[in-house]
Amino acid sequence: MANNENGSFELTFEQIGVIAGVPLDHSFLRYKKELLNYGFKVEKISMKNQLVEFTKLKAETK
Repeated sequence: MANNENGSFELTFEQIGVIAGVPLDHSFLRYKKELLNYGFKVEKISMKNQLVEFTKLKAETK
């Protein structure tokens, strides 16, 4: 998993499947916006390399 100071990181389809407990398939593309509720945004999906780039959203301060 690549990580950097701005909170972005990459996971392979296989890694996501292990974390989620289910194999990753094309339906992920339909549900990726739901990750916003958990503080993450999908920046880029590479079907060729089977990688997903995520960014951790910054918490809003009141």
